[in-house]
Amino acid sequence: MVLTIPCGRSLITHMNTALQLLLRLRKAMHLVAGKTIGPIVWLCIIAYFTFYAIYGERGLLSMHQLEAEVDHAKGALATVRDERQRLEQRTTLLRPDSLDLDMVDERARQMLNMSHANDVIIMLPPRRESSPDKPAATR
Repeated sequence: MVLTIPCGRSLITHMNTALQLLLRLRKAMHLVAGKTIGPIVWLCIIAYFTFYAIYGERGLLSMHQLEAEVDHAKGALATVRDERQRLEQRTTLLRPDSLDLDMVDERARQMLNMSHANDVIIMLPPRRESSPDKPAATR
């Protein structure tokens, strides 16, 4: 291989000029990259947190779903409270200090499936929703 050197300049001068051009190009690339990479990284971070603020486990959509579950649970709580109040009222009638003899008689007959000799018994068709605490609906 034969290396030819252009007239008037030495090989070192040409290499020095090429090296300076490469250094300028590298410096320009670092400036461009430094000015664009930073904002791109911040944009990615903002997009990540925005996505999880909406769709994440504790995001806006999950919050709406949890609010619906809370409303459902509040409805169930109201139903249970009403049932508890009704049962407390019935048990109050069975306490020794406020004993209601009619209530005791009713419960004893219902539990033992017995009646008094002078009672008139009327047979009714079975209830659809059989519950000893709820009276049958009249038609």
